Amino acid sequence: MHNLNYEQMNGLALAYIGDAIYELEVRQHLLAMGLTKVNDLQKRSKHYVSAKAHAAIFQRMSDEQILSEDELVYFKRGRNAKSHTKAKNTDVVTYRISTGIEALFGYLYLSNSQERLQTLMAWIFDEIETGRITK
Repeated sequence: MHNLNYEQMNGLALAYIGDAIYELEVRQHLLAMGLTKVNDLQKRSKHYVSAKAHAAIFQRMSDEQILSEDELVYFKRGRNAKSHTKAKNTDVVTYRISTGIEALFGYLYLSNSQERLQTLMAWIFDEIETGRITK
């Protein structure tokens, strides 16, 4: 599928690809739910893709201890990366956690861990839609 060496990638590069993968998963999920109006899709997607949503997701993942040691390593690689962009509409800590979540999904995608990626996405969808995760 791809020949990118995720083990050598910095956290921001992992977050760059992970952001796209995560966003695509969310968009597919929302369309599969039968949402078709762009305005509704945009509003609903914020529950999954905002920095605040990512921080709430990571908090719940930590509480439930669902990430493996390797997954935590790649999350931290993203979270600890020195970004030169400013956090929009959120504080620096929340923004860094969000970058960590994106890096985690970049790692899962680039390491061909498709089954694990799908398992985590299904867990996220369930947690948000049942109200266990709120931003």
